[in-house]
Amino acid sequence: MDETAEGKGRVMMPLLEIDRCTVQFGGLKAVSELNLSIRQGELVGLIGPNGAGKTTVFNLITGVYQPTEGGIRCEGASVAGRRPYQITARGIARTFQNIRLFGSLTVFDNVRAACNMHLRHGISHALWRGAAFVREEREVETMAEELLAIFHLDHLRDAECTSLPYGDQRRLEIVRALATRPKLLLLDEPAAGMNPTEKVELMRLIQFAQEKFRLAVLLVEHDMRVVMSICERIAVLDYGVKIAEGTPEEIRTDRRVIEAYLGE
Repeated sequence: MDETAEGKGRVMMPLLEIDRCTVQFGGLKAVSELNLSIRQGELVGLIGPNGAGKTTVFNLITGVYQPTEGGIRCEGASVAGRRPYQITARGIARTFQNIRLFGSLTVFDNVRAACNMHLRHGISHALWRGAAFVREEREVETMAEELLAIFHLDHLRDAECTSLPYGDQRRLEIVRALATRPKLLLLDEPAAGMNPTEKVELMRLIQFAQEKFRLAVLLVEHDMRVVMSICERIAVLDYGVKIAEGTPEEIRTDRRVIEAYLGE
């Protein structure tokens, strides 16, 4: 293989590949033989009616659920059977439908806690508080402060996160996920509860984060204006089965999608 072909091969390798995955609870198949791949830098939407299996897919990718059948690969390596923290360390981070910040911590400490995912030194260094520990703590603090500044939350650095307006809490949750240095960011209904102005700002934030940190993004969202405006490709689930996949225009005009979800 020549260098050009080899380079193209690297570019085309999926960052995430879900291969014929099924998640079954007793007699119920929450997800059935799902195939989905996401390439580096893509912004992909995952839509479907309530109960379609979207959050189950997120739980599958992040190790909360294990596939009953099929495989999941991140950069070509299997992550099926890995624990959530191990999958996060491989570069996959997520947010949740219901905001899950550390309520008793400040804005800064919420982000700093996520930065600790990639600490190089163990508990012995923390106990002895030597030079290596102090240096690494400064690096973590610098990273947390830079992220807060990038997303215009630095003026709220010392505020308790629960005192923030709803939109800022959503933004902080995304910042905390970014602090784990992901390659793939999973956003689970980030626009839920937002007003139209906040949704416009959210779309800008997602696109900015994708470009700034060279991320792939998988977005679950019910607001079709958000999904159709920013996603390059959309997959549609219905009762755990993928019924369509394509560009926003293809999905908008797909008869199966209209019947199952978008409505006549």
